Amino acid sequence: MTTVEDANYSLSKILDSGSKKNLIELAWIKNVRVILPRIIITLSLPSFANSQRERIVKEVRNILLKFEDVNDVQIEIDNNVSQSNSTSENNVPELQKIKGIKHIIAISSGKGGVGKSTIAVNIACSLAKLGLKTGLLDADIYGPNTPSMLGVTEENPKVTDGSGNDQRLIPINKYGISLVSMGFLIEEGQPVIWRGPMLNSIIKQFLYQVEWNDLDFLVIDLPPGTGDAQISLSQSVPISGAIVVTTPQKVSLQDARRGLAMFKQLGVPLLGVVENMSVFIPPDMPNKKYEIFGKGGGKILAGENNLPLLAQIPIEIKLVNDSNKGVPISISEPDKESSIRFKELAPVSYTHLTLPTKRIV
Repeated sequence: MTTVEDANYSLSKILDSGSKKNLIELAWIKNVRVILPRIIITLSLPSFANSQRERIVKEVRNILLKFEDVNDVQIEIDNNVSQSNSTSENNVPELQKIKGIKHIIAISSGKGGVGKSTIAVNIACSLAKLGLKTGLLDADIYGPNTPSMLGVTEENPKVTDGSGNDQRLIPINKYGISLVSMGFLIEEGQPVIWRGPMLNSIIKQFLYQVEWNDLDFLVIDLPPGTGDAQISLSQSVPISGAIVVTTPQKVSLQDARRGLAMFKQLGVPLLGVVENMSVFIPPDMPNKKYEIFGKGGGKILAGENNLPLLAQIPIEIKLVNDSNKGVPISISEPDKESSIRFKELAPVSYTHLTLPTKRIV
């Protein structure tokens, strides 16, 4: 079994072309994690070594893939090496941390209607129930549903004292979650007819001009698909990891594959797959389970991408009804099977996290 020591020994064979010292001696390798069959390393190059970056990345990947029990190498580039501009020398946007936030989890889906927002809300509630300081950012600007799911549609967020950019939006707090959503800023039923630049602007304001205070986790409910919001977020903040939500249906898998490919292309670490609506559990026959949307879609998607299947969430009438009343099932019915799955999902999600100030090549 490959160990961290084995990986470090192999990496010590890669040399700087100038000094002829190896990467370990130069402390250009900051972190090595072996989670078989995957190895994740952090590469921290000084600016003068950026000309070697492509070669070093290639050599690191090739030498680590020689281990028989390794089939995936993720190389994280530490963007905190001193840079004065907003982009690196390779024109890669520099990620800007949000003060006080330790980890950011993005919840995404390839298409609408798979229950992504329900997953995001219940993950946030489950994290909060574990005693973790949790925020929820509803980045689904065109379809903000989280205020309704949390029963706070009538709330009006306040702002801090000051003027202009000095002001900060104060999140609405419910069930131990700090929530920000476009739903608080528009009338019910009012459409948001915005092009990309305006969308990007409001998302950045929700990230950086909100009084988040200290959070262990910020859960971001992304809009479905692979559009401007996902790109803007991925190029703005260091996302610790993304969870892709699908259903067992083949058409859902097709769209989810696009979402996974997008995150890989944008360099966002992937935590795994959640299969929603895996089975239907009748309220009068809790021991019966009906696969009304097919079977095994989440497992297939996870296997194709060498990712863990984090959870399979059933459909329960109580889940739907309580959500419509503004009470997530993880709060209202902690003993229901879907609540138990969310409770199990919360710690599984963050144990898969990578460090939040990196970008994967």
